[in-house]
Amino acid sequence: MRIGAIEAGGTKFICGVGNEKGEILDRISFPTEAPEKTLEQAVLFFHGKGVEAIGIGSFGPIDLDRTSPTFGRVTTTPKPGWSGFDIVGYMKDNYPVPIGFDTDVNAAVFGEVKWGAAKGLDSCVYYTVGTGVGVGVYTEGKLVHGLVHPEGGHVLIRRHPEDSFGGLCPYHGDCLEGMASGPALEKRWGVKGSELPGGHQAWEMEAYYLAQALSGVILLLSPKKVILGGGVMHQKQLFSLIRKEVTQILNGYVASPAIRDGLDNYIVPPGLSDNAGLCGALALGIEAAGLSA
Repeated sequence: MRIGAIEAGGTKFICGVGNEKGEILDRISFPTEAPEKTLEQAVLFFHGKGVEAIGIGSFGPIDLDRTSPTFGRVTTTPKPGWSGFDIVGYMKDNYPVPIGFDTDVNAAVFGEVKWGAAKGLDSCVYYTVGTGVGVGVYTEGKLVHGLVHPEGGHVLIRRHPEDSFGGLCPYHGDCLEGMASGPALEKRWGVKGSELPGGHQAWEMEAYYLAQALSGVILLLSPKKVILGGGVMHQKQLFSLIRKEVTQILNGYVASPAIRDGLDNYIVPPGLSDNAGLCGALALGIEAAGLSA
């Protein structure tokens, strides 16, 4: 069976066709523009490919409550034209097959549980650190939803004692996303994070902020794996800095071998690399088709 997958990002859409094994057989990417223009390209990509279900991992916030009259819609977003747009409805109208729908980060954690760094585990948390900061949560064998969906990028954190930057979040200022996202790095230091040297103070501050969030989620949800992806996390030196900070924050309180014996195998990069989101969308499509990956 062929399954369609859409990783609907705020700046870029990636569409793919895959199978139940998690293999991506064909793919395309294009910029995120006006909703109809963007999704029309997705529909055209799937046309004639024999896709029998589609999974969508979307930027948000989005409405995931299937009993809600606005299920499948983007809710509050500054992206022009997208607020209130019915992604699921548009795709169903133009490509009437079963559709799985979740956040882009929940899709990423789902992909990692099926085929990546958390394969076989019944709990995992995935942070993506890039244009924004998003969190996907998988626990007791299920993706987590509730009143809305995890929005861990907007938790409040302690400010680094040497950081005078005010933060970029339009809602909360110096929340995690406001202080640690890619745009926050660029605004604070005047250059893109990718242009900063590995030993720059920026990375110690970045680790300071991310480690606070990770320590909180470890204490709250007790996941069996924590995965860090996104463009900012291409800076591999961050992993050792974050692990060190988490160890200091937890201070021996969590008596688990995964924590006590070092975090090298606990706080890790995605096993699927930058394909986690697309593979996760594929897994959502497989689930929507009533199959198992």
